[in-house]
Amino acid sequence: MTQALWTPSAERIASSSLSRFVQDLGRPELTVGDYATLHHWSIDNPTEFWTAVWDSTGIIGERRGPVVSGRGMPGTRFFPKARLNFAENLLERGQDDDIAVLFRGEDGRKQTLTRGQLKDQTGRMASFLAERGLEPGDRVAAMMPNRPETLVAMLATTALGGIWSSCSPDFGAAGILDRFGQIKPKFLIACTDYRYGGKHFDCRDKISAILAALPSLQRCVVTDEDLEMPPHAEICNWDEVLQRPAAPIQYLRFPFNHPLYILFSSGTTGAPKCILHGAGGTLIQHLKEHVLQADVRPGDRMLYFTTCGWMMWNWLVSALAAEATIMLFDGAPFHPDGNTLFDFSDQAQCSFFGVSAKYVEALRNADLRPRNTHKLESLRTVASTGSPLAPESFQYIYDSIKSDVAVQSISGGTDIVSCFVLGNPWKPVYAGEIQGKALGMAVEVWEDGAPAPVGTKADLVCTRPFPSMPLGFWQDERDERYRSAYFNVYPGVWHHGDFAEETIHGGLIIHGRSDATLNPGGIRIGTAEIYRQVEQIDSVLESLAVGQAWEGDVRIVLFVVLRGGVTLDSELQQLIRQRIREGASPRHIPAKIIQIPDLPRTRSGKLAELAVRSIIQGEPVKNRNALANPEALDLFPELQELRTA
Repeated sequence: MTQALWTPSAERIASSSLSRFVQDLGRPELTVGDYATLHHWSIDNPTEFWTAVWDSTGIIGERRGPVVSGRGMPGTRFFPKARLNFAENLLERGQDDDIAVLFRGEDGRKQTLTRGQLKDQTGRMASFLAERGLEPGDRVAAMMPNRPETLVAMLATTALGGIWSSCSPDFGAAGILDRFGQIKPKFLIACTDYRYGGKHFDCRDKISAILAALPSLQRCVVTDEDLEMPPHAEICNWDEVLQRPAAPIQYLRFPFNHPLYILFSSGTTGAPKCILHGAGGTLIQHLKEHVLQADVRPGDRMLYFTTCGWMMWNWLVSALAAEATIMLFDGAPFHPDGNTLFDFSDQAQCSFFGVSAKYVEALRNADLRPRNTHKLESLRTVASTGSPLAPESFQYIYDSIKSDVAVQSISGGTDIVSCFVLGNPWKPVYAGEIQGKALGMAVEVWEDGAPAPVGTKADLVCTRPFPSMPLGFWQDERDERYRSAYFNVYPGVWHHGDFAEETIHGGLIIHGRSDATLNPGGIRIGTAEIYRQVEQIDSVLESLAVGQAWEGDVRIVLFVVLRGGVTLDSELQQLIRQRIREGASPRHIPAKIIQIPDLPRTRSGKLAELAVRSIIQGEPVKNRNALANPEALDLFPELQELRTA
């Protein structure tokens, strides 16, 4: 049996919020440390479990009536008669002089907001929005970096019952309109400029284009002082809002399933889906994940490197409801070098450090060793998501960042604004494995419509309803697109689209997206299995594998980005094939290995496997502007290697 990389101490287990939760339940069949029994109980007893989560995490609101109504998926609703306000739950915790937000920008800007200051700014913004006609259900859209202003605008919107939707300012105007054009926002919050990687980007022309194309917009608030917008009747400056008289927040309580967020799918295979999430489901899921699974405690300092176009921003800010201080960073994580986020973490005494798997891989490739350059004394948890965390990256964290830390690889997505599988404070950490299934989530791995044996790679599904199921898709009144997206494979069962495997430790391994699964000779192969082997080779910086239709079958084509000065010669090709054969299987060996200078990725850093597959098969890529680097796609049609055996 594989040896654990790290095991929590008895003291750490005993002091965790999850242990207190189980003790407070007072159920004789549930004991501290027995996660498998607790998980089964949580899905078999949804009324008792979700009521206990509400009570133990101190959700502010009126919990009344049944916990579950309706039947099946997507018809079930949780807490149908309860009422709450999302912003109230994030703001009305702790003391006014507690620090709520620590902000750093790559340009040197710093800001600290106490809870009292955050409430004051939110109240002024809410007063402004209300006076200008924001009503419950109206949409507020933001083209913003990860700054305190973005947080304030979201809290003000949701305090009034508005629906919040955001994207990063690095989207082009067409990409922004693909998203906001579908939801017809009444207000736009936008930055006139931002900095990334040491470069300055002017957004004023983009703002003007958005205003011209969205007649639904009644007002735009711009957040920067140093760049002036052309005169426009609907535009005002952020400072004008904050200079208004102080206004206590009038929290309006709405039904548990009142709409809160519209999040967008990546849009790399067509127009982005507009996924509508409810306030109560988002709140109770995030509190469960933060408090019980990630063991976030009052006063903890929590960083997740994210943009406002990725659901991890929505996940991060909910930590305010757990009485944590959230750490916001705006800029490039490797500017001026790879120490940037660790400098911030040391200064802020960070306890929860969250990043993408690609970031950890980049640290490893750069051979950085933060444990030798930074104290990281308060750090208890390192979290990773966005793509599978390779076993070597698990080992790297313990060797080069901190040895006594919980590595929590987590996986879920925009679709559920939360996690299906993630960490917990009781279990050991094994290389390459997510610790287990989320409480209250009936997660299984299915093959041909039935649970697959341990060690089998198959479809990740969820067999029972859960609170953060989307309310639906925007303007999909009969739920036809919603049902097609998640319930067309197994009626009544959520089919998530991940290719996964359960392990003998009760953990899970994600092998990539099932729609990107390779099928040479009819054998299903997850692309992550190939990447884990190839990217152990020092010469390889990154790789991407797709299936290419060839002579009546499918052949695996592997594209590799190599270190500067390295060429893909026959010796390196042989090494790659040997590593794949030994670490995966002979079936995983690619028929073609092709060197390429860049690989296309989404704006959250995920490799755009489906876009590459489409373009090498001569099919159009429907939404190139959803990619962070669409020009990388232009490299593929000219590759002669794709036309030969």
